[in-house]
Amino acid sequence: MELRERSQTRLARMSVTEFLRQRAVDVAVNGSYSLPRWYDCEGKLRTFACRTKRVSPFRMIVDVPVVGKVGERLTSYFQDFGEFQCTISATLKAGFLMELDMTRARRAWMSEKLTWLEKKQKDDSIQELRRDARFVPQVSHTFLTLADGSTHPCFIIDVSTAGVAISCEYDPPVGTALAVGACVGRVIRKFDNGFAVKFAEKQARDDVVRLVARSPLQQSA
Repeated sequence: MELRERSQTRLARMSVTEFLRQRAVDVAVNGSYSLPRWYDCEGKLRTFACRTKRVSPFRMIVDVPVVGKVGERLTSYFQDFGEFQCTISATLKAGFLMELDMTRARRAWMSEKLTWLEKKQKDDSIQELRRDARFVPQVSHTFLTLADGSTHPCFIIDVSTAGVAISCEYDPPVGTALAVGACVGRVIRKFDNGFAVKFAEKQARDDVVRLVARSPLQQSA
């Protein structure tokens, strides 16, 4: 029964427009994913950061740094949901819609989890983050600018007044000087699905997202 349900799920692909009309939860949950045929210099399958935008127990829209192809199978992991096997059913400019392959029991658990997250979003008792804490910005994408003037689109994992965590197709070595948006800094650490950049100067919390998300065209204006 569960195997048959998984097969039906893979076949029941849906457009983004159709999904936006369905009952789902608009929630931002950080995660990671790997695409077939994307390997690092050591021959290991690369992972990239991602973040959910809209989620149901059957499918989700995610913001990503590297967009896969419709029909591709991938593995994803989210801190609030766990690991999924997924199929890309539609693509966006900087994201895609994934069909979630799971058993009936896990789908019921997913439904309860989404109900809890939706209630949590409406809870006014949640306190504001500390001034220097890392936080997830509403803007998901920006550009890296290297010393030679070249630019690379990238995904913002999280940001603080002192630095930013990035996931990107371009994989700079530790020590690389670069700008993330309009904030100049240096790569100080690598991790599984990205790297950390420390700003040359600490930024004001009220300004940091605007500066990090500033495009190369805006900087030259």
